[in-house]
Amino acid sequence: MAIKRDKKEEEDGGNPFQSLDKTSVLQDARTFNETPVEPRKCTPILTKILYLLNQGEQLGPAEATETFFAVTKLFQSNNTLLRRMVYLGIKELSLIAQDVIIVTSSLTKDMTGKEDLYRAAAIRALCSITDATMLQTIERYMKQAIVDRNPAVASAALVSSLHMSRIASDVVKRWVNEAQEAVNSDSIMVQYHALGLLFHIRKNDRLAVTKLVAKLTRMSLKSPFAVCMLIRIACKLLEEESSGEYADSPLFDFIEACLRHKSETVVYEAAAALVNLRHTTTRQITPAVSVLQLFCSSPKPALRFAAVRTLNKVAMTHPTAVTSCNIDLENLITDSNRSIATLAITTLLKTGAESAVDRLMKQIASFVSEISDEFKIVVVQAIRALCLKFPRKHGTLMTFLSAMLRDEGGLEYKASIADTLISLIEGNPEAKESGLAHLCEFIEDCEHTSLAVRILHLLGKEGPKTKQPSRYIRFIYNRVILENAVVRAAAVSALSQFGAQCPDLLENILVLLARCQMDTDDEVRDRATYYFSILQNQDRHLINNYIVEPPQVCVSSLEKALMLHLMETPEEVFDLSSVPLAPPPLSDEVQAAPTVVQEPLAALGRPAVSKEESASDRLRAIPELSWIQGPLFKSSDPISLTESETEYQVRVTKHVFKNHIVLQFDCTNTMSDQLLEKVRVQLEVSEGYQIVAEVPCQRLACSETSPTYIALQFPDAPNLTVTNFAATLRFVVKDCDPMTGIPNSDDGYEEDYMLEDVEVMLADQMQRLTKSNFGAAWEEGESYSELEDTYNLSGINSLEEAVRSVVSFMGMQPADRSDRVQPDKSSHTVYLGGMFRGGVEVLARAKLAMGNSPGVAMQLTVRSPNPDICELIISVVG
Repeated sequence: MAIKRDKKEEEDGGNPFQSLDKTSVLQDARTFNETPVEPRKCTPILTKILYLLNQGEQLGPAEATETFFAVTKLFQSNNTLLRRMVYLGIKELSLIAQDVIIVTSSLTKDMTGKEDLYRAAAIRALCSITDATMLQTIERYMKQAIVDRNPAVASAALVSSLHMSRIASDVVKRWVNEAQEAVNSDSIMVQYHALGLLFHIRKNDRLAVTKLVAKLTRMSLKSPFAVCMLIRIACKLLEEESSGEYADSPLFDFIEACLRHKSETVVYEAAAALVNLRHTTTRQITPAVSVLQLFCSSPKPALRFAAVRTLNKVAMTHPTAVTSCNIDLENLITDSNRSIATLAITTLLKTGAESAVDRLMKQIASFVSEISDEFKIVVVQAIRALCLKFPRKHGTLMTFLSAMLRDEGGLEYKASIADTLISLIEGNPEAKESGLAHLCEFIEDCEHTSLAVRILHLLGKEGPKTKQPSRYIRFIYNRVILENAVVRAAAVSALSQFGAQCPDLLENILVLLARCQMDTDDEVRDRATYYFSILQNQDRHLINNYIVEPPQVCVSSLEKALMLHLMETPEEVFDLSSVPLAPPPLSDEVQAAPTVVQEPLAALGRPAVSKEESASDRLRAIPELSWIQGPLFKSSDPISLTESETEYQVRVTKHVFKNHIVLQFDCTNTMSDQLLEKVRVQLEVSEGYQIVAEVPCQRLACSETSPTYIALQFPDAPNLTVTNFAATLRFVVKDCDPMTGIPNSDDGYEEDYMLEDVEVMLADQMQRLTKSNFGAAWEEGESYSELEDTYNLSGINSLEEAVRSVVSFMGMQPADRSDRVQPDKSSHTVYLGGMFRGGVEVLARAKLAMGNSPGVAMQLTVRSPNPDICELIISVVG
C-alpha cells in the first residue's frame, strides 16, 4: 500500500519534515490515545516521530516511555500500513523507553498469527525488546519461524536470531537444527541468512566449521549470496592453515570451481578471494586474473569497476600476472567512468614498462582534476610504487606530484602526496634536492598543521646533509614568523638540526634561536632556550645526544613511570633509561596506505596507547604480579604453542621487565563436552632462571579463552637469558553437557597436554632504537666495549633475505635506511641500533657479502657500554 504524494509537494521537491519541532510532534502523538484510531491522522504523526529519531533527536526516558505507550494503543487498528509503522516505532523507542515488555503478548500474537504482512515485522520488533531472561519464553515460536514456509518470516527470524546471539548465545545455539533445515530452503535470502546464523553459532569450533563447509561444498546451493558467504568461510579456513600450501586443498578447488558459476556475483567473489589469499602463487591466481580480464570488457560499469579495482590490488603483489591484461586496461583509459579510467591507468603504471610512464602520466594529467580525492589517492599510491620501480623517472614523477600538491584537496589527499615525496627523498639520493625544493614551496601555503610539521621535521633531518644547507633556512624561519604555535615549535627544532650538523651555520642559527626566545608561546620559547643553551656550549656529546639523536622515550610511558617512581621510590634518582622507547616509524612497505601524519614533538593530541602500556595496565591489576618493579620494557606478539586444529589451543606472550619476564599463556578450550579447571602451564626452567609467581586459570569453559601467568626472574649473567623452556599444560577435566556446559558431576580427573617449547630470544630483550645519524652515534660509541666475529649464514641465498633475517633475529632498528639492498650488489652493510632491557644502548654493524660457497658471509661488530651484552649477542648469533 503506497501513499500518494500531493502534486504541489512533488513540484516543490523539498523535505516536508525539514522544520519539524520535537515538542509539537510529541503533543500531536496524543492523538494515538483517541478512540477509535484514525489511521490517516496517526500514520503521518508516527512517521514524523521516526524521522526525528533517525535524525539524531534525543528523547528523554519519560518522553520516550509516554510516546511508546501511546504507540501501543495503535494495535487497536487493523490498518496494514499503520501496523507496520507501529513495529518500527516499537523498535526505535524500545532503546530508550521503560517497561517495553508490556507489548510482548501483542507482538507474539502477531508473530504467530495468520497475517503474513505482520509476522516478519513483529518478529524483528519482538527480538528488539527481548532480553536473555525472556528469550526462552519465545524460543518455541522462534524455532517455528526459522523453518516457516514464508521466506520473509524465515529471514526475519534468522536475522533476529543472529542479533539475539550477542546476549543469549547459549539459547540460540539450541536452534542449530532449525538453521540447518533452513539452509535447504528454496528461497535465496533464507538460505543466505541460515548459513550466516549457522556459521556464527559454530565459528569458535573449527572442526564443526570444517564439516559444515565440506558438506555445503558438495551441495548445489541455489542462493548466489550463500555461495559468496561459503567462499569467504572457505578462505578464512585456508588462511588459518599454517602450511600455506593450497595446491591439494579441496577448499581451494571449490573456490576455483566457483569461477565457472552461472552467477556473475559468485564468479567475481571467487576471483577476488583467490587473488587475496596470502600464499597464492602467480600460477594459482592466473585463472582468477583471466576471469577479471573478461569482466574488463563487460558492458556493465559495475563489473568493469570491480574487475579493474581488483586487478589494481593484484598488481601490487603479482605484477607479472596482470601484464596479460594490459591491452584490456589500455581500452579502459578512455572509459566514460573516470573512476574506472583512473584505476586502469594506475594499474598500467604498476605493470607497464618504463617507456610508457611519460605517456600514461600525460593521460592522467588530462582528467585528474575531475576525479574525487579518493581516486587521486589511488593515483598517488601508484606513483609511489613507480618511484621505487623506476628511480630514473623521479624527475617526471616529482613534477607531477608537486602540481597535484598545489591543487585543492583534503588533508588525507595532501598527506598521501607528501608521504610519497618524502619516501622518494629518503630512498633516492638523486631526488633529494628537487624533492626538498618542492616541499619548501608547498609549506609556504600549507593549511594543514600536521603536514607542515611533518615537512619541517624532514627538512631538519635531510637539509643539513645537502650540498647547500643554507638555502632551506629561509623557508624554515618564515614559519617562525607566519605560522601558529605548533608549527613555530617544529620550525625551532628544525633550525637546531642545522646548528648541530653544520658548523659554518652555527653562528646564524644562534641568532635566530635567540629571537625565538621572545616568542609569545611557552613551547616555542622553551625549545629555543633549550637548543640555544646546548649549541652555545658546543659540547659534541650533548649535541649528539640531545639534538641529533634526542631521547626517544614514549611520552605516555614516561608519565606512568614518573608516577610509579613517586609512589614507590621517590627518594631515589629517576632512571630515564628504564622508560620504554617510542616505537620506530613504519617502513614504506608497511605504510601501504597513506595516513594522516602526526607531529613528532609538539603536542597535537594524546598519543595512542601502545601495546606495552595496555599490557602493563593488565599486569598491574593482577595482585600476584603487581609487586614487579619498574615499567614494562617490551611485550612480544602472541606465539602459538599448539596446532590450530587441536582440542586445546595455547598462545604465549612474553612481557619483559628489567629483571623479570612474565609469560602470559592464553588458553582456549574447544571441547564442547569438557569443562577445564585449575588450568596452568608447567615449565622446566633453564639454568639461572627462577620462577617467582604463578597465576592459574580457575575455570575454562568451551569456546572460552582465559590467561594463566608465570613470572620468572632473569639470570644475573646475560649469556644465560637466551634459552628454551619445555612446557606442559596441566588441568582438571570435568565432563559436561555439550548444550548447557554444566558438569555431569563434581568429580574431575587430572590431565596434561604437551606444548611446544617456550623460547626466550635476544629480540625479546631488545627494543628498536632509531639512529638518524648512525655515523655520529658510532663515533660516540668508540669508548664502549666492542666485540667482532665472522659467520656464514647457511640456508640464506640473497642479501635481502640475510638483511631481513639479521634484523628480525636481533630485534634492532636499521639506521640510515640500511635495510634496503641495492639490486645487483654482491655486498652490503647494515647499521643497527637497539636498547637492551635495563636501558643499555647497543650498536651493531653487519657487513654482508655473497661468497662462492652457499650462504652469505657476515662480519658482525657490536658496541655497548656493557661488555656482557656484547658477548651475549656475539655468542647467540653464532
